[in-house]
Amino acid sequence: MRGALHFLAAAAVALLAFWAYQVTYDAQAALDRVAARRAEIAREREAIAVLEAEWAWLNRPDRIAELTARHADALALSPMAGARYRPFSDAPTRPPDAPAAADGFGGADADVAAMSDAEGRPRR
Repeated sequence: MRGALHFLAAAAVALLAFWAYQVTYDAQAALDRVAARRAEIAREREAIAVLEAEWAWLNRPDRIAELTARHADALALSPMAGARYRPFSDAPTRPPDAPAAADGFGGADADVAAMSDAEGRPRR
């Protein structure tokens, strides 16, 4: 009987050792995947920084002015004149909304009153 108990204890220890090894291996694999993702994120951030620098270089005001002057005939651009602008007071106003309810909540109190009896309890 004692030999069987020792065998079961040794088997349990072996199974637990295998389980611990497997968990350690899975955790290391997860850490490797996290490191790979972080490296990928760093590469993408670097690529974004390069693209932003290129965008800033291409949108320099002096470059845009040169391109505008070079292609003025094809673009048919004209200078902005102050007469093209109108004062803010000429902007159309918003149409008035629906009349507000007397309670100031858009009629919500009237809706609640319709759903409740005279004592304020919900109708069933």
